[in-house]
Amino acid sequence: MTVRAAFGVQSRACAALGSPFMERLMALAGARLEAGTSVADRVLGWPGNPSPSADSVPLRLAGGLHALKLQGLALVEEYPPHEVSDDRLWSAVEAAFRSHEEHLLEWLGQAPQTNEVRRAAAILAALALACAGSDQPVELVELGCSGGLNLRCDRFRLDAPGGSLGDAASTVVLSPEWRGGPPPLDLPRVASRVGVDVAPLDPASEAGRLRLLAYLWPDQTDRLTRTSEAIGIARETPARFVRADAGAWLEEHLAAPDRGLRRIVYHTVAWQYFPEDTAARALSAMKASSAPVVRIGMETDGAENGARLWLTRYSEDETVELGRADFHGRWIEWRR
Repeated sequence: MTVRAAFGVQSRACAALGSPFMERLMALAGARLEAGTSVADRVLGWPGNPSPSADSVPLRLAGGLHALKLQGLALVEEYPPHEVSDDRLWSAVEAAFRSHEEHLLEWLGQAPQTNEVRRAAAILAALALACAGSDQPVELVELGCSGGLNLRCDRFRLDAPGGSLGDAASTVVLSPEWRGGPPPLDLPRVASRVGVDVAPLDPASEAGRLRLLAYLWPDQTDRLTRTSEAIGIARETPARFVRADAGAWLEEHLAAPDRGLRRIVYHTVAWQYFPEDTAARALSAMKASSAPVVRIGMETDGAENGARLWLTRYSEDETVELGRADFHGRWIEWRR
């Protein structure tokens, strides 16, 4: 895929996910990027696959630009809530290329890391189903955890048909459009939380907070507010983070005693980015574990209507199709 085509794909994806501003910005970049600055040259001469499903070059650039706006360094008068012409917006972007070259080149050198908090709604419903009828405490294990906001999913509140799950007093309230019957409403006690990522973010640090917010989209203020609240909860709720390859680490982790905890391994829109060896080793580790492991997945499967949602109990060699979910958690199609 060419770089310009990648921006076109990202523009259409942003439109489908409810961000008119990002639809417009990505389309402008695809049409107006011109060689001549270090930033534009790096983007246009990208050596790998720039597509949103591979190196995600459009979101790398978008994240760096949004970070400048969040820090008050550039684009303050051109980004939402302001409405400006295409010419003024792109002129400001090109000015940022020149004035903040080092910053933007650094962001282009790092893969996007998002923690979409609304995905926790799917995890909460699946977790309640996986542990229904059991009072055994659990260990949450997240693969590709980024900043680990959703490792604190039980500290959020999910409003679903028939009632709510999680912390009734939470400042993070998830209210997806719910299609289908009600999920179980009882959650297990979370006794341990651990996440693995090749480059985990620390939400307690200002740098970590900035990266988590910058990859959100400037005109989606509800996501920015929700994520800020989730960062506050993360700072109050300890979790362990490991910087490692998910496959190699999971082999070692699942070989250790489970301390009487039911292990719930989950991942949301992360598996597709794992190298083949990483995915193979992670899958083998879950299948070979001597202690029961439940896997919850929310991942793309090539269909256009959101992500597949499922759980697998490896000790019983059973996979349960739970339904589908919007990539940003705006709706859940629950089939249980």
